Amino acid sequence: MKIYLIIILFFICGFCSCKSTDVKDSNLTQYVDPFVGTAYTGHTTPAAACPLGFVQPGPQTGNFGWEHCSGYNYNDSLVWGFTQNKLNGTGIPDMGDLLMMPFSGVSGKEFKSKYSKDREIASPGYYSVYLDDNHVKVELSCTPHVAMHKYSFDQDGGAVYINFQSGSVSTEEQYETRVINSKVNIADDYTISGFHHLKGWVERQLYYIIQFDKPIVSIDTIKGNEHNKAPICVFHFNQKKGDVLQAKVALSTVSIEGAYRNMDSELAHWNFNQVKEGSSKRWEDILSQVEIEGSVEQKRNFYTSMYHLFFQPNNIADVDGKYRGANDSVFVSLSGEYYSTFSLWDTFRAAHPMYTILVPEKVPAMINTMLTHSKVQGFLPIWALWGKENYCMIGNHGIPVVVEACMKDIKGVDPEQVYGEVKNTLTRNHYRSEWNIYDEYGYYPFDLIKDEAVSRTLEGAYDDYCAAQLAWKLGKEEDYRFFMKRAYYYKNLFDPESQLMRGKDTKGNWREPFDKFALSHAGTAGGDYTEGNAWQYTWHVLHDIDGLIDLMGGKGPFITKLDSLFFLQSDVKSTGFVGDVTGLIGQYAHGNEPSHHVVYMYTLAGEQWRTAELVREIFDKFYLPKPDGLCGNDDCGQMSAWYMFSALGFYPVDPVSGNYVLGAPQIPQATIHLLNGKYFTVKAQNYSSTNKYVKSVMLNGNLITNTISHTQIMNGGTLVFEMTDTPLKHN
Repeated sequence: MKIYLIIILFFICGFCSCKSTDVKDSNLTQYVDPFVGTAYTGHTTPAAACPLGFVQPGPQTGNFGWEHCSGYNYNDSLVWGFTQNKLNGTGIPDMGDLLMMPFSGVSGKEFKSKYSKDREIASPGYYSVYLDDNHVKVELSCTPHVAMHKYSFDQDGGAVYINFQSGSVSTEEQYETRVINSKVNIADDYTISGFHHLKGWVERQLYYIIQFDKPIVSIDTIKGNEHNKAPICVFHFNQKKGDVLQAKVALSTVSIEGAYRNMDSELAHWNFNQVKEGSSKRWEDILSQVEIEGSVEQKRNFYTSMYHLFFQPNNIADVDGKYRGANDSVFVSLSGEYYSTFSLWDTFRAAHPMYTILVPEKVPAMINTMLTHSKVQGFLPIWALWGKENYCMIGNHGIPVVVEACMKDIKGVDPEQVYGEVKNTLTRNHYRSEWNIYDEYGYYPFDLIKDEAVSRTLEGAYDDYCAAQLAWKLGKEEDYRFFMKRAYYYKNLFDPESQLMRGKDTKGNWREPFDKFALSHAGTAGGDYTEGNAWQYTWHVLHDIDGLIDLMGGKGPFITKLDSLFFLQSDVKSTGFVGDVTGLIGQYAHGNEPSHHVVYMYTLAGEQWRTAELVREIFDKFYLPKPDGLCGNDDCGQMSAWYMFSALGFYPVDPVSGNYVLGAPQIPQATIHLLNGKYFTVKAQNYSSTNKYVKSVMLNGNLITNTISHTQIMNGGTLVFEMTDTPLKHN
């Protein structure tokens, strides 16, 4: 029977470490475990995805709170349904749109279902689970813009519950108002089309097409909360026991027509296995750029990290290049790419530097996205989601990313255009960037800047340094001097008595009382630091470590102070939630990004053996191939990028310098396939559990110390670390 029913609502509101599919040993996807980081604080998701793709269909086991930022927590016993997009490793929830839940027979309350971990499987581009209460096997895969669902029913009466209101939010109160405006249309017997105006971490517009391969025979509308602005429906099909129902879900930021084009272009057929194999192939192509020799566990850690690195940023442009920009206008990308999900406070440190090595051909589209975003918004992105600014975190760390691309001479990036947006961002006031105050005092005074004044000064100083480097490259000497002056503002907050970075008011008085262990967090605890304390932020001088050494009285006192960071214990003190300060070794917090470069300071201070020692300790404690194996939010690949760099034996302490500081490799051998057809191989000779120290480092037969340059890596060659069990200490 043909269905003519049209529903229109228009409202405007006042380990499993082996859980991967069977593949040949030569297939690197076998070493990826999407369940790593899905418990504890990792906030990752096992959802199906394509590298840098727009959709991520996967299980939703909860909508609310910090533990469900990705919509999934490994420890949950119920699946609520399956949503079409996910965040991966963030500290704030969003996405989780269009919850679909198949069932046969009698469903449980709200259609949620128990499931067995033994029947839950995930691999790159694929997710599957059996729903015990709903008597359905669910399989999910995707193309870059289109999710595909396959439901195999074990009882008669197959149906699909769709909650158009559902999504990931911080609180239940936000859930009621997340949909501002909704329009859902039954286009024909097989197709649902619709539009949502949503408000969560950002305010955004979602257009979608849901298409089934069997006709809808009837529809029930379920009464939801009176505040909800989108419907909840059950769609019935003539499904019998043993039948299979498939669905395709295409998304767009632009229009329903755009969603149709995405579906027609990428997924015109109904062959689920072809979609699954295509997604897996995309991942294999990415993963095969690095060949690892080592144990199965080492390969699992490395390739899972690489998988998490390429889960985002996401190309939100439709197949025709159209996308919705920061001001809600529709634009066209000439490259066909427009990236978002830029967690820049995190990812500028190691994730973006890793992209410049592994996928330099993708970097121009990322950089040009940021420049376009800046032209529309008025400043470079801080934290961009769905093409919109959410202003999360501090600093303007699109700056180091775009400058790094220029300093590394990435083709397809215009340095003059980059510099124009950088200078504008650093000289025109905008949210959390009060440059008039910054320039007047040479720091952010805590009596004018109530939250995070110290951290904002330190983060800002690095952005200024980045601007100065590009100004010098372009011959803008006056600008170079201006930004270098600012780059040293960090010194104005160094307290010589405590030898820590400390808050100062407009009169130049130090913060009193001063609790050097008290944790700060703008949202819940206030204070002068960002998700940390004085001990952790004192080392946030990425660009002038020699200057920090001088402030502390030389290398000896500097190393003594640095040693204290890793040995000092204290009770966690704060006036609110600071859940990101995890992965502690003394006061060092590997679970949060401001600490990520610190262990490499030992190398630059002449004690490389200590860097090697700490890298091994961090690997052994905080990177384990199991659901609770990550010590903090993966933060859109930053935690994973730290692992990858450190496994290779070097790390970008100062990303725009083009130099990587040497550490100690944590795998016997790795070969990177470079875009130019060359190879860069890292060998750890005599590597073992006891041989964790470095005796010498040779690049193409020549002895090197402390650093290796980006140019040296991209020219190809062999980097050999001679490992030993004896630390080479300097007296």
